Amino acid sequence: MRIRKYDFDYSRRAFMEKVATGAGAGVLAPLWSTIAHSADDISKAYPDELLSIEMYTKGRIKPGDVVTADNVDIVKDLLEPICYRQVKEQGRRLNIVESTKDVTTLFNHDYLDVTLRNRGRAAFGPDGNVWTDGKVGSPWIGGLPFTDPKDGNQMIADMTLAWGKHDYSQYAIPAWSLNPQGEVAYSQDFVWCELNTTARGDGTVFNGMSDKLRLQTVFFTGPNDIKGSSFLSIWYYDQRKFPDLYGYFPAFKRVRQFPTNQRFEPLVPGITFFLSDAWAAGDPMLTWGNYKIVERKPFLGAVSNRNWNGADAKWHRPFHGGPKGKTFLDSYFSLVPEAIVLEAEPTGYPRAPVSKKRVWIDARNCHFMSTITTDRRGEIWKQFELGSGQFKNGNAVLNDEKGRPDWSWLHVHSHDIQSNRMSILLHAKEVAGGYKTTFQTGGVDVYNKFLTSSAIARLGQ
Repeated sequence: MRIRKYDFDYSRRAFMEKVATGAGAGVLAPLWSTIAHSADDISKAYPDELLSIEMYTKGRIKPGDVVTADNVDIVKDLLEPICYRQVKEQGRRLNIVESTKDVTTLFNHDYLDVTLRNRGRAAFGPDGNVWTDGKVGSPWIGGLPFTDPKDGNQMIADMTLAWGKHDYSQYAIPAWSLNPQGEVAYSQDFVWCELNTTARGDGTVFNGMSDKLRLQTVFFTGPNDIKGSSFLSIWYYDQRKFPDLYGYFPAFKRVRQFPTNQRFEPLVPGITFFLSDAWAAGDPMLTWGNYKIVERKPFLGAVSNRNWNGADAKWHRPFHGGPKGKTFLDSYFSLVPEAIVLEAEPTGYPRAPVSKKRVWIDARNCHFMSTITTDRRGEIWKQFELGSGQFKNGNAVLNDEKGRPDWSWLHVHSHDIQSNRMSILLHAKEVAGGYKTTFQTGGVDVYNKFLTSSAIARLGQ
């Protein structure tokens, strides 16, 4: 039995002090020192009420409960504003599960290992980029560059340098876009591939591309009216540079290069997802600015293995809420003991329709949980909410190459609250065309198959 030494408002005061002084994560002890000592139990870093929704709400909400319009005000301070409105006004339900104290379930295992191994070796250079041991020209060698981000620049670096926390990721994604009446107006199947050339977990530079950060392709496999549409982004390691963006459309039968700052438009009709939205860090970090950590607080995030329905042959999950019962995926939320709230402005985009974004990030793995953007008038515009967790749920499991449960994002709600249009992206097992989710190349030359301009033309034919 733990003897309580702290009153109920101790954590709130501690978080306020940390924001003011630029201190790192953890309340009772430094978080990452605790993780380095025992990643499977971080209870020494936080008081009990930050690891138990039942204690935090004084028994009014507990694991197994469902947050609905009837009780959402109990946890209003734990939600971002659009999620609160979804529950209060649109029939969304949040299934509550236990908080995790085991950080190994919040990472791809190899990425956590390399993060701990390279801890303390990242530094910003005079050009604003992250370099290993501060040596300009030596790209980051893998893992979180700043395990304990103390300012907004360190925080965005953690989010930008390795989006999916794997050297190679291939996501099979069915997407449904709903109109304001709650009906599915558009549906798409697509594949998203991302290959880090630097900042890799294996410490190598892919094909000698030390001047690049990543190669990323998205190609649509259905329905027929957009099948074959493909896009390739080539990211430079220098975060002051815009990516090269190429697209292929079957109707024109050629690859064309798009304007480098065309980041705030739907990839295909109907979808509310922009390239800028990806991972809450869809643009090079130095094309945005005025980064600042504005708050640290507990938060309800869709962080749970329960968000992977491995028992279903397609990994699909039920829908609910909205006018026709189709607007939200059934999702499982847990109390995150410390969320870092980051603000930023698109300083490199004078015509951007976005004036600011606010991102809620899990301090335990520096991975985002939700983003809210505001329009040029400063009005709340769009939510980009991520569910994440291990591929382990009951008897179902998807292992990595070493036989350990793998980890990734599991779903996205992309909600334009002004037009009330919703796009739902599900991380599925497979999509039309037979393309499957995988985190290994399996000996396949994925670079030439998916990640060149000739590859996207071939995929579109």
